[in-house]
Amino acid sequence: MAYPEKVYLNGEIKDAHDAKISVFDRGFIFGDGIYEVIANINGRLFYYDAHLDRLKDGLKKINIAFDTSSLPKAIDALISASNLKDQDYMLYIQITRGVAPRKHAYPETAIPTVMMFASPKTLPDINEVNAQVITRDDFRWSRCDIKMTSLLGNVMLNDEAKQHDCYETIMHRNGVFTEGSHCNLFFVKNGTVFTHPADEFILNGITRIVVLELCKSLNIEVKETPIKITDLMHVDEVFLTGTTVQIASIQQIDDHILYTENKKDSVTKKLQEAFLKLKYTVTPL
Repeated sequence: MAYPEKVYLNGEIKDAHDAKISVFDRGFIFGDGIYEVIANINGRLFYYDAHLDRLKDGLKKINIAFDTSSLPKAIDALISASNLKDQDYMLYIQITRGVAPRKHAYPETAIPTVMMFASPKTLPDINEVNAQVITRDDFRWSRCDIKMTSLLGNVMLNDEAKQHDCYETIMHRNGVFTEGSHCNLFFVKNGTVFTHPADEFILNGITRIVVLELCKSLNIEVKETPIKITDLMHVDEVFLTGTTVQIASIQQIDDHILYTENKKDSVTKKLQEAFLKLKYTVTPL
């Protein structure tokens, strides 16, 4: 993906090469910040309110005082300056604690650094990938519910998938599967959908929430119960969800092949088709 031409930084829209932060910004030094990625589809930011609510919740969890009511106007200005008003794009929002002398404890007077950019991106109607993934121990910290800018563990795990020519790394902790390095994780067994509960060990993805809503509307039973590693051989389908991933079917996990041809009547396919309809029927903001 190319660098964006314009960047919103602390109330100003700048050419990307002129957008600079202090080396003492706590986002740079500590990864002390929160971020969101939102897809603009068919002329509106998809589930913008849910993303904004999660952003506000993350800021509250790490005690960054920032009034997000200024964001909609700033986003409009950024998108206009970026000449993206009539395109699909991905919007990135990052808010850090700001600039302060390097010290672990929160500074009392730092002013948050607010940065945003948008890049053209059109998502496929349905993610047709039949993914191969690897499994690894979930060695990350125990507050994965916070969408923080410090993503080293996720980056390491995602790169390992890349090195194995795989789509993703899915993780397990204490004998149960949690999530992927940048996706949520779902299993299907006998027509019932299973997924890890939205506790401190996973990020409660917006697409995850949407899929749970779709399951309810389609009368698909859901159990927010983690699947044990030892139960993997007994599940029928596995899929990933995420803002850019949407809903992606998993074909193979390590050496275990789930299917050779994705069935048209699978739960995964039903959810993909329902998600496609939703993308083009949600009321524009």
